[in-house]
Amino acid sequence: MKKINLIYTLFLFFSTYSLSQNYTISGHITDLKNGETLINSSVFENKSQKGSVSNSYGFYSLTIPKGNVNLIYSYVGFAQQNRIFKLTKDTVINIRLSESSELSEITVYANRKDLGVQGSQMSAIDVPISQIKSVPTLFGETDVLKALQLLPGVKAGTEGSAGFYVRGGGPDENLILLDGVPVYNVNHMFGFFSVFNADAVKNVTLYKGSFPARFGGRLSSVVDINMNDGNDHTYHGNVTVGLISSKINIEGPIINDKTTFNFSARRTYADILAQPLIHAALSNQPGMEKTTAGYYFYDVNAKLSHKFSDTDRLYLSVYTGDDVIYANIKQSSTSSDLGSQSIWLKMNWDWGNILTALRWNHIISNKLFMNTTAYYTRYEFLMGIGLNTENVVITPPSTTSASIDMGFHSGIEDYCAKVDFDYAPNPNHDIKFGANYINHTFRPGVTVAQITSTQQSMDTTIGDQNINSHEVVAYVEDNISLSTALKANVGLHYSTFIVQNQPYQSLEPRLSMRYLLNDKLSLKAGYASMSQYIHLLSNSNIELPTDLWVPVTKRIKPMTSQQVSVGVFYNLLNMLDLSVEAYYKTMDNLIEYKDGASFFGSSTSWEDKVNVGRGWAYGIEFLAQKTIGKTTGWIGYTWSKTERLFDRPGQLLNNGLIFPAKYDRTHDLSIVVSHKFSERFDAAATWVYSTGNAGTLALQNYAGTSIPNTNNASNGLYSIQNLTSVPFISARNNFRYDPTHRLDVGVNFHKKLKHGKRTWNISVYNAYNQLNPFLTTVKTNTTFDSTTGMYTQIKQLVQISIFPIIPSVSYTYKF
Repeated sequence: MKKINLIYTLFLFFSTYSLSQNYTISGHITDLKNGETLINSSVFENKSQKGSVSNSYGFYSLTIPKGNVNLIYSYVGFAQQNRIFKLTKDTVINIRLSESSELSEITVYANRKDLGVQGSQMSAIDVPISQIKSVPTLFGETDVLKALQLLPGVKAGTEGSAGFYVRGGGPDENLILLDGVPVYNVNHMFGFFSVFNADAVKNVTLYKGSFPARFGGRLSSVVDINMNDGNDHTYHGNVTVGLISSKINIEGPIINDKTTFNFSARRTYADILAQPLIHAALSNQPGMEKTTAGYYFYDVNAKLSHKFSDTDRLYLSVYTGDDVIYANIKQSSTSSDLGSQSIWLKMNWDWGNILTALRWNHIISNKLFMNTTAYYTRYEFLMGIGLNTENVVITPPSTTSASIDMGFHSGIEDYCAKVDFDYAPNPNHDIKFGANYINHTFRPGVTVAQITSTQQSMDTTIGDQNINSHEVVAYVEDNISLSTALKANVGLHYSTFIVQNQPYQSLEPRLSMRYLLNDKLSLKAGYASMSQYIHLLSNSNIELPTDLWVPVTKRIKPMTSQQVSVGVFYNLLNMLDLSVEAYYKTMDNLIEYKDGASFFGSSTSWEDKVNVGRGWAYGIEFLAQKTIGKTTGWIGYTWSKTERLFDRPGQLLNNGLIFPAKYDRTHDLSIVVSHKFSERFDAAATWVYSTGNAGTLALQNYAGTSIPNTNNASNGLYSIQNLTSVPFISARNNFRYDPTHRLDVGVNFHKKLKHGKRTWNISVYNAYNQLNPFLTTVKTNTTFDSTTGMYTQIKQLVQISIFPIIPSVSYTYKF
């Protein structure tokens, strides 16, 4: 009897195992038109109600029970595809989805399963590159970072700039990745344009909190930007000519369906157009021989990809870009009696990035995907100014010469090797893990001065020595389906940073959870601990190339943050995503310059010029986003508060009292709408409103006379009477600029040509000519009272605006 029971038990066990035997379906999901990988596309099996998403390289893996299956492949803006078959073994299915030109009842659109209502990830936003290109911008230059400024939780810097601040953090607390490589200088033209050419970009995702464990090294945000791989079977490209720049993009196959390339380049040409004007203006000056001067920026993106087999692919990504200011002016004077004199002024400022990444994808098994990366990234600022003089005296004959050359050099350089794995053991677990090593070299700033004359010479070098450091990172995260309703992303990020023989370590837990109330509504909560080992020293309201990247040291400890967030997410009619999020964030070991400190003009180490303190930020964010259909866009609103406190002994700022951060703004509202009227015409508009930035101004004198903080709307002046000559600043950031608001509009006129398509773009920045404050200065007016015989000084705060209404036009030819 016992023997029969044992046989019966074994029969049930193996029968159950056989009946529940699982097989794995894997492959790549790409765009039918050009072969581009579709990141985070959805794979869903109807019968088992299990699903997966493709990774950053378009690879997916789904393990489900054997038998009849109904697979649904979908991606935002693409027509879904179904695969119905009987699953009897591990199967490879590569899918190419086609774009849907019209929103119809039979077309199903998918939202990103990791970010939307269904996903566990919160505080993250995916912005389609088509929406980014439709946003009207300054001078008509499509700008990735300016589009991100319009999202809730993200605040723009000064008017017109591409800098941004996320949930109370500074500009150096944003990790900006281009094909997985950090970009240290993300701006051109002193922050008014970003370095990212939208023609080269495929995908942009912003993380503001609840960061996945694979990201680290910054406190406030991650901007993950992926470049286009290149069309794998036909050649395409476009050329754009605008008011201040021109750009070109070319892509295509080198070997059909195996090797592809994508190349983009952009350059401004104001310096070229201005040369005749500069020469004409200076040529009238006596003795003028050489007159060249100007400013320009350029950037180049290139990417090669090669498919060795279905399991091995290789990618090479390259970016280089620079801003250049130059001048070469020579003037001479000659006298028949006395002799001649020549003065030659030469100036060259050059700053920019170089980065390159080599990546190898290998599918180890149908459940395990590996990506190895080796990359190099460098930001460098070089400034040189030279003045040469030569005097030739006839009687008595003699020649004397002198030269003064000054230069400044700073930058940061990284070498990195890393490996990342995606492991999908079953539909309830999506595991990512990996490690990397980074060798950092910091050049905090060196000033060189050389003075040479006929009689003597001098050579002086002032500044900090290069600092080398080592960083090691390891992480693991698991996207777990605990039940149909409950899903969580649980992760752990470990890092160690060694500098000046001082090791720092950080163990950072990450958690993001989703509870599904129904298919359209979910609740989410998240927590993230972050640390940062590098700082950006800046004491300017705009982003300058002279801002310095420096590491933590024995004296300056790493910055840390803790952030918690909760939110409600709702999908309306499969077309509109709505979300409300609340967050609270604390930050420690923040640094700011001491009052009056700067990196120029002193041999003092930068560590002696900064104070260390802490801060906190909290707020509520609302987003309504529509990414499909003829009308797309979003409405974003943020209510927030950001404060700082520097009260540690020897580290006081603002007398140890709480003060608002520079970009603390209570209200931010943005409305972005684009509409496709027809194949020949589309239009877009953006309207923004925000509370004014905080600033530090002398609103009192030593006698204690207060300055009325009342605005005269007719002239934008603040009257200050009886102000003594010695100002008194009562507190940091004690002044609030006027609120800003602005409307930008743009229209596109398309026409199909015999061998391509042409587009005229007409856009207007600041359409109703709102004079928003860029900075404020004090103007002194002195009047004489004939009755009393006394002079009276009246000082006024004058608001300066630099961006009135600015129309622009550009022409694009696509082929």
